[in-house]
Amino acid sequence: MNAILPIDHERLLLERVKDWEAQYNPDLKLLRTPFSSPGYHTTLKNADFVHGTYVNLIYALALLDTALPEYERRAFDIIETIVELQDTDRSRHTFGIWPWFYEEPLERMSPPDWNWADFCGKQLLLALFRHGPRFPAPLRERVKQAVCHACDAIIKRDVGPTYTNIAIMGALVTLIAGEHLGIGAYAEYGENRLGKFHEFTFRLKAFQEYNSPTYAVVSVLELSRIRTMTVSERAERMSGELLELAWEMIAAHAHARTGEWSGPHSRSYRTLLGAETKSFLQVSTGGQIGFVPQEKLHYSAEWYGSGLACPERLFQRFVESRTETVRQLYMSDPQRGLEKWATTYMTPQYAIGTFSQEILWNQCRNLVGYFDNGGSPAYIHLRFLHDGYDYSSAVFSSVQNGPDIAFGIRFMTDGGDTHPNLDKTGGTIEASDLRLRLETGGCLERVTGNAEGEAAELQIGGISVKLKRLFAAFHDGKETQPTPEWSLKQEDDRLCLDFVLYEGERRTFDFRTIESAAFLFALSVGKSIPDYDVDFGTEYAAVGFPGDDASLRLELPLKPTGGL
Repeated sequence: MNAILPIDHERLLLERVKDWEAQYNPDLKLLRTPFSSPGYHTTLKNADFVHGTYVNLIYALALLDTALPEYERRAFDIIETIVELQDTDRSRHTFGIWPWFYEEPLERMSPPDWNWADFCGKQLLLALFRHGPRFPAPLRERVKQAVCHACDAIIKRDVGPTYTNIAIMGALVTLIAGEHLGIGAYAEYGENRLGKFHEFTFRLKAFQEYNSPTYAVVSVLELSRIRTMTVSERAERMSGELLELAWEMIAAHAHARTGEWSGPHSRSYRTLLGAETKSFLQVSTGGQIGFVPQEKLHYSAEWYGSGLACPERLFQRFVESRTETVRQLYMSDPQRGLEKWATTYMTPQYAIGTFSQEILWNQCRNLVGYFDNGGSPAYIHLRFLHDGYDYSSAVFSSVQNGPDIAFGIRFMTDGGDTHPNLDKTGGTIEASDLRLRLETGGCLERVTGNAEGEAAELQIGGISVKLKRLFAAFHDGKETQPTPEWSLKQEDDRLCLDFVLYEGERRTFDFRTIESAAFLFALSVGKSIPDYDVDFGTEYAAVGFPGDDASLRLELPLKPTGGL
């Protein structure tokens, strides 16, 4: 990693503000940015550029944070425009929230995103907290009212501690708004919410949104703000303890040779770390550890004044090569008899991680590995695709012992298609293509692969990844599909090992009536696949590691079930 200079926050903030200059639209008094979407909430499809509410509030606060008088009027214009977009009708279910985009009112979203009370309310609160006296009096009162509306929406929704980043963010908005505006009910709710989250998280000493490169960053940022801003000694102590836990999780998964964040990841929007996440780690270490060259540091205006600080005792974890296993229980539901474990096996050359059980939606990295490929990172990532998009009702299960993984795929009947909750399938989908894919990306030099029948193999920088089908059953009593085999294909900038369940005319798959749909596989890194014990009956299929260790046995129901 790169040795770099200390972080100059003021200079970096001003540079970020100047970078935005060309995107400002003076007619709408808003910042214009390229359109992007995760595929849900918004109904916009073909827009090239949009005026986002949240990014505009980030920009407005950044303008004020520079303390330059010439930026003040623009900041207030943006804030005034965005405040107008909040739903202030208490009779509506969207009261207190904002749309994602100026171009798309709340009533056109599918559905609206209630998190926007937290996200936008937070930015307005920060602006008041840092710069309230600078506001024109009428606008200051309107912003206070908007923050109160957001607090009311957050309290009414009352997100529980399992939704890690929103549980923390809602606590921040209500606690600090209550303290700053002198509204005791908000402060009491925010502190109690943080207390519930603290108690819930420390039961397992793990965040429910486990090891998420995306949302661990959000959680650390919001906890840092609480610790920096609150006047409550209890809230300051709890946020500090949660920050220690978060940084321990992050540091435990740092893979020095690749510079990547080892998996598995409960939620992630990309498999390789982007410049902003690497820059976040660099900023959080005060520049003492360099993840990117100084000239490529991607500074986020949100970090300014937040109090980001990784504990120095953890710095060494980001730069040392080590061989170890990290195993963590991150979810336990005794009533359902459900536990979820995360396992990471790390060596200097590679790191590979799995969840014991999780859905295969596009934000999950249930089986993901990172490899030092001649000094550049390459990755493998297991996906299940429905017509080319990750299918949320496919369920991944695994047992992992070091570099050896036995895993299975089955299906739910009450899950979603592209999202776990927003597009429930009712158990039935239309499809022309269903396939399991082991995707290889990143640096593809020195990467080769071959596939033949039930087995496949990758070579990544001299490290072998072997893959084998152990069991396959997929038929609905009407049409039994041929037993799938592995095939190799190049797709854009990725090398893909595909296990095709169905490819052909568009047809209906009703998982409520399908008699059996389950698959078992083995994957080993750097060695041959063990001689697993495989058995099956009319209702199940199972695989176990050689020996008598029951914890290394995986059993799947053949028939699709109602949930995890």
